[in-house]
Amino acid sequence: MGGFNPRQFQEMLEQAQKQAQDLQQKMQQTVVEASSGGGSVTVKMNGQKQVLVTRIDPEVVKSGDVEMIQDLVTAAVNAANQKVDEAMQSTVGGMLGGLGIPGI
Repeated sequence: MGGFNPRQFQEMLEQAQKQAQDLQQKMQQTVVEASSGGGSVTVKMNGQKQVLVTRIDPEVVKSGDVEMIQDLVTAAVNAANQKVDEAMQSTVGGMLGGLGIPGI
């Protein structure tokens, strides 16, 4: 086993900080889109899980079924949330793999 190398540790720390900044930028640039009800409701969300756009088909509104519309909006938001999680997981996994930490 090798001894503690402060220089190597500092380099790893600097690389981790840069990758954290890169991740923040990636989260801001990532935009996903998800829909529900066969496209009746569509949501666009960024990597920080902020809803950017919500579109509801006017035909769905004409039905007057408020509960159904609420369910469709909820489903679309949840689907977009899942897509963000997947996108960020693959991004973070790739970044951590570059650090050379065993087991990651």
